[in-house]
Amino acid sequence: MKTQLRSSRVVIIGTGAVGATTAYTLLLRERISELVLIDANKEKALGEALDMNHGLPFTGGVKLWAGDYSDCADADIIVIAAGASQRPGETRIDLLKRNAGIFDSIIQNIVKYNNHGIILVATNPVDILSYVTLKKSGFPTNRVIGSGTLLDSARFRYLIGQNKKINPRSIHAHIIGEHGDSEVPLWSLANVAGIGLEFNEQEREEIFNSTKNAAYEIINAKGATSYAIALALDRIIVSILQNEGSVLNVSTLLTDYNGVSDVYLGVPSIVDRTGVRQVLDLQLGDAELTQFQASANKLKSEIANLEL
Repeated sequence: MKTQLRSSRVVIIGTGAVGATTAYTLLLRERISELVLIDANKEKALGEALDMNHGLPFTGGVKLWAGDYSDCADADIIVIAAGASQRPGETRIDLLKRNAGIFDSIIQNIVKYNNHGIILVATNPVDILSYVTLKKSGFPTNRVIGSGTLLDSARFRYLIGQNKKINPRSIHAHIIGEHGDSEVPLWSLANVAGIGLEFNEQEREEIFNSTKNAAYEIINAKGATSYAIALALDRIIVSILQNEGSVLNVSTLLTDYNGVSDVYLGVPSIVDRTGVRQVLDLQLGDAELTQFQASANKLKSEIANLEL
């Protein structure tokens, strides 16, 4: 059963593959009462809104329209999915300079109308752009969230489930760190019902490489990722709007977390109506800790080259 606890508005900025699919997912699941689409290409936003509105007789009572930044004024959550798309063979870090410039204008327009909502960043490289959003918006840390390694962890769980022939919803496993090439698989904590999972080295390598390279494989095959990231964003949005307090691997600002500070990375966090309520400490193995700190240092070196 779909539940709406209160009147709510979500604004999605960017109606490309991720933004439009996220909007459609929210519409189908009747998560919210108002959904606004914004895009630099106003015709694209209008076309997506019209197409979805024509399906309302088959779904529910969501009010959906193509709007502008003034519609952010009453938004509970503003999803940023705008920016240049990742090209075949291109890393998420390669996108940084192009998308950091785009974010300047987006964030200026958001804060012009809204200083109370939560900003949820989906654009890649998501960890660095979440940090950029924090610095440029002036919002408190808990209300600037990146999609982080939630999708990576879902891919990890799916592949472990395939290997063990267990439903992935019963697998507990985490990817932390960068949503990208330096992400860290926590093999030491992977379990089913509290029972640790055993893998040989070849299995570990195959599962992790398939997890890490999933986006590249999808982009090479169809041009963009969309469905799974939309479901991940939907999951974060629901945890916020319904004040769930769910533990999700979102990207958030870290302070002395396993020796890492002043960088956004994906780690298990309690997400509720306030945004990120608490970051959960994980006991990492020595190799995992080294990899996690290396992931942080990689992103910090990229941030140092930006003008913030």
